[in-house]
Amino acid sequence: MSSVIPPPRRRPRTLALDLVDTLGERIRDGRWTEGTKLPTEAAIMAEFGVSRTVVREAISKLQASGMVQTHHGIGTFVLGPGDTPGFRIDADQMATLRDVIAVLELRIGLETEAAALAAVRRTDANLAAMRAALAELESAIAAGADAVAADFQFHVEIARATQNAHFADLMATLGRDIIPRARLQQGASKEVRGQYLRRVNAEHDSILVAIVAQDPEAARAAMRTHLANSRERRRRAHEAGPG
Repeated sequence: MSSVIPPPRRRPRTLALDLVDTLGERIRDGRWTEGTKLPTEAAIMAEFGVSRTVVREAISKLQASGMVQTHHGIGTFVLGPGDTPGFRIDADQMATLRDVIAVLELRIGLETEAAALAAVRRTDANLAAMRAALAELESAIAAGADAVAADFQFHVEIARATQNAHFADLMATLGRDIIPRARLQQGASKEVRGQYLRRVNAEHDSILVAIVAQDPEAARAAMRTHLANSRERRRRAHEAGPG
């Protein structure tokens, strides 16, 4: 007896996208003109009632769209309305297994080298940011959440640690939809979900250990293993059927 696989559900808008729209509107309508320094992360968090991760994701997306530029240690400044569209991968382009695997292949090419460069160039501040992202991921796991935002933030922090802005900009352009959560059964317990996410986070720990040790080959291998495992988890989830 054949079963009909329902079409993929459209993901709801995220807090980060809502914040991008709001901050972008202030640039487009002239309230924030070219050269204006954006409020601090803490000020934006307080105004909109969102987490630091949401603020950073929103700022990254504004950077990717060419609307703002961040000078580390100084602040984020308005460049302009950023009307020219750039490369991006939307949620609609992650609807099938083929789509997800294609993006993971892109990430393997991009992020394995980013991890190697990060191992050579990372600063103490970069390491602190990576550790903070993993701590937030652990908190999300403990709370029974999917931890996608913190997972993506960890990968963004590695890109930043390359000290090559193009890596960070491209990660920001790709956005957190590139994090493929192998779909667990909707009725899966918090314990089952937590076990799955802790396996994922153990792979993150291996990447961080190599970067801390300033071992580029180990960092490259750990990232490749993590992303290859993500690809296989997604394949297995697809073979298990919808749920």
